[in-house]
Amino acid sequence: MSKPASRTRIWEIDFLRGLSIILMVGYHLLYDVGDFIGLKTFLGFSTDLSTLPWLVAQNFFAGLFVVLSGISSTFSRNNLHRFAKFGAVALLITAVTYVFDSSSAIYFGIIHCLAVSILIFILAFQKRKPASRAIWGSLIVITGFFMPALRKALTVKTSWLIPLGLFSPSFASLDYFPLIPWFGIFLLGTALGQWLYGSQKSLISQRLPETFINWCGRHSLLIYLIHQPIIIGFFYLLGYVTF
Repeated sequence: MSKPASRTRIWEIDFLRGLSIILMVGYHLLYDVGDFIGLKTFLGFSTDLSTLPWLVAQNFFAGLFVVLSGISSTFSRNNLHRFAKFGAVALLITAVTYVFDSSSAIYFGIIHCLAVSILIFILAFQKRKPASRAIWGSLIVITGFFMPALRKALTVKTSWLIPLGLFSPSFASLDYFPLIPWFGIFLLGTALGQWLYGSQKSLISQRLPETFINWCGRHSLLIYLIHQPIIIGFFYLLGYVTF
């Protein structure tokens, strides 16, 4: 007999979240192979992730992950618990990356962004109508297009504005997802969640069989937390990484 919780899960949300986390892991693996081992290609893919196709790909699956988190926030039974969980993982990521490489530690990566986005959603947007969230989300995303020009025009000497997308020229990080524009994308996800899943039921009438991708979707936060230590630990055993 299956657990009641499993019957309430939305198949396509788990699948898409699993797909996005698998793509993220693959992207980070290519980065690590290029950075630690120095290979130009791996499994037929270029490890030069600064090219336009890779930048588009990274933003696509990161955006998918953020949108799905926004959708999930609309039918979560306890968003405060989700905030606490993401927040705890974010603090752990900052601590570990600071010890590993303090010059490019992660202070506001995608997990930090999601934790703060969930908190802002609880405090200011949870009771708003989806149309209002969509408007605010669109405005924040549009503002994001002007952030590069704003950073050039302003001389930022403080680190307190890093969450908003403003930082000093010396700032560097292994992972960086500022609230502008990413909170806007999260808000658009919450609007989609209300519109598409107001009944909290799957859009697929026939329940499809479980897949490995769905399993990854159900455990995406854990996979995100452990995948880099596993990859780097493996490279350490091979002698490519020293501490």
